[in-house]
Amino acid sequence: MDITLIRTFVAVSDTGSFVAASARLFVTQSAVSLRIQRLEDTLGRPLFTRSKAGVALTPAGQSFERYALSLLKLWEEARQHVALPDGFTRALSIGAQYSLWPRLGYRWLDRLRAADPGLALRAEVGMPDRLTRFLIESVVQAALTYMPQSRPGLTVTPVMEDELILVASFPAQDPEEITDSYVYMDWGPEFSQAHATGLPHLSGRGLTLGLGALGADYVANRRAAAYLPARAAQTHLDAGRLHLVPDAPRFAYPIWLVMRDDVEPDLAGLARDSLSFVADRAEAAQDDVIAELARLSHQDAVAVLGDLPAVGPKDDDRGAR
Repeated sequence: MDITLIRTFVAVSDTGSFVAASARLFVTQSAVSLRIQRLEDTLGRPLFTRSKAGVALTPAGQSFERYALSLLKLWEEARQHVALPDGFTRALSIGAQYSLWPRLGYRWLDRLRAADPGLALRAEVGMPDRLTRFLIESVVQAALTYMPQSRPGLTVTPVMEDELILVASFPAQDPEEITDSYVYMDWGPEFSQAHATGLPHLSGRGLTLGLGALGADYVANRRAAAYLPARAAQTHLDAGRLHLVPDAPRFAYPIWLVMRDDVEPDLAGLARDSLSFVADRAEAAQDDVIAELARLSHQDAVAVLGDLPAVGPKDDDRGAR
């Protein structure tokens, strides 16, 4: 059985479209159609019904789907086992979004290697859709993400909350002082809504970055200010390249672990325990940053961006003066 045909079947099934599957697989739509036709000819049954709205699995397609996923899993297990370097007894592939590798994903790798020297590790990066596809196809067994997607055979558990804080590359006394240098970092719809309500004077500044934690280098090397994860900003804060902005509210952004249910229990436990160890220390470090922000601010506790009241026209005008 050609594993490429199986991957194509899973891509079409998951997206419900030959066009979307071709974009995911980086091939033409005609190539996807040809592969599905070859698979259907091999099995002797149609796997999809075609319509203008897209495609849907036939009863035969529904029956074949679980076998297709099992075949992909077996293929990945075989590929990883055969590729094991000498001296290693098992393997684990993990993925994470770009923003979750610095000071979290990397340290997870370190902890895993220390806990089991015989464990071969592979790391992948991607946005939630790509990581979910990798999980479904067994390319990775576990992934860190801000936006988990529920699928059969996957378990989602909370890891920690990233504390997004306002930092600037220059000392500032309050959020009003960074208005002209503010860079809007896109942290998703919930952050966008809370930001528009709680900090309307910082909206529409003309520069938006969807870089996540990677934006720390951009801000640190320019006269700029932005919301960044406390753990990602900490190194720059310690070195004096970034500064906390007093009286700026924080925003809690949950991090989730998505893991395949069929990971060997002992290996799954090791992965979770190692990640928990790293997350506990990351939380402790960011708690220190939040405590320092509270010390610099004119309030007993740092406000939460989503809890700030809406700012009306009069309040906004008064703040502008």
